[in-house]
Amino acid sequence: MPRVVLRTGIDLLEIDRLNSLAPSIRARFLRRVFTEKELEQSKNSNPTLAGLFCVKEAVSKALGCGIGNIGWKDIETLADPQGAPCVTLLGNAAQLAEEIGLSTWAVSISHTKLLAVASVTACGLIPD
Repeated sequence: MPRVVLRTGIDLLEIDRLNSLAPSIRARFLRRVFTEKELEQSKNSNPTLAGLFCVKEAVSKALGCGIGNIGWKDIETLADPQGAPCVTLLGNAAQLAEEIGLSTWAVSISHTKLLAVASVTACGLIPD
């Protein structure tokens, strides 16, 4: 009988950390952390970018590895047609999720004027 695997992750970020980046550092940071599609959808909105950053951190926590073993761009969050965030894993993140047995991801993003937060839940089945 297969076993259920369930993992969660959460992350919180002060939005002002993005506001305070020098323009030259900001451009390099955005290109290193976010996919082209994420940058396009975010329209350079700091609250949106902070939420997407939190998703990446939360997913890495759910995978149990942190950023480093997986790349920033191995986690992509895009809005579905109704505007809900959907996570796609690529590269090392997708490989690790498969090894752990995680196949379904749910994500929630929220923010205030000061803070962005993301929570992820992942589940799957591990065959015996």
